[in-house]
Amino acid sequence: MCCLLRGLGFVPFLLVTWSAAAFLISYVVAVLAGHVDPFLPYISDTGTTPPESGIFGLMINFSAFLGAATMYMRYKIVQKQSQGLRGTPLLNAVSLGLGLAGCVGMGIVANFQELAVPMVHDAGALLAFVCGVVYTLLQSVISYKACPQWNSPSTCHARMAISAVSCAAVVPMIACASLISITKLEWNPKEKDYMYHLVSAACEWTVAFGFIFYFLTFIRDFQNVTLRISTEISGDL
Repeated sequence: MCCLLRGLGFVPFLLVTWSAAAFLISYVVAVLAGHVDPFLPYISDTGTTPPESGIFGLMINFSAFLGAATMYMRYKIVQKQSQGLRGTPLLNAVSLGLGLAGCVGMGIVANFQELAVPMVHDAGALLAFVCGVVYTLLQSVISYKACPQWNSPSTCHARMAISAVSCAAVVPMIACASLISITKLEWNPKEKDYMYHLVSAACEWTVAFGFIFYFLTFIRDFQNVTLRISTEISGDL
């Protein structure tokens, strides 16, 4: 544990553990309260009805903040490491912009609930998932560019594999969700849209935990980084 928290390694570690807890706690509370079907509800379904809606909103908002902090720190790390690497600064800047947009989408998902304002909620979810997947893809390309000086081949392969799975899952997630004619929490397997719901929900959980495993690979990169805060007083007193 102490090894994981060396340097700034605690930042992605906290992001990973907090986000996983947010998904799982909301799911458990929603299932125990009888508000959702235990078998593959949407992630948002587990944060729609009180009391789990309050837990979901609070925890996802903090996850969005931690995600933005992690992405910015990653941007600064790559900025330092990429001096002399052709094309990397542009990829790094674009990936940061997309990542922060994804964090805004997470905030929208957390604060605009699925049944209350479905259009706003869905727009936030689309922003979070699409921007998040492209962010991981670009960061994987950056990792290969910095290999083997800053990233090991195994780390690069792991990141690209997670990105590929997330990219493969996000397409059917969006496609199947767009075919569902009604937004609701309880589903009957005999309903015509049930299969679309099932595939879309399975892909949603896959992408969400893909993000968690992806940020897990950042911990080692952050361990050798320290934060320095300098204060300077100028002018006459």
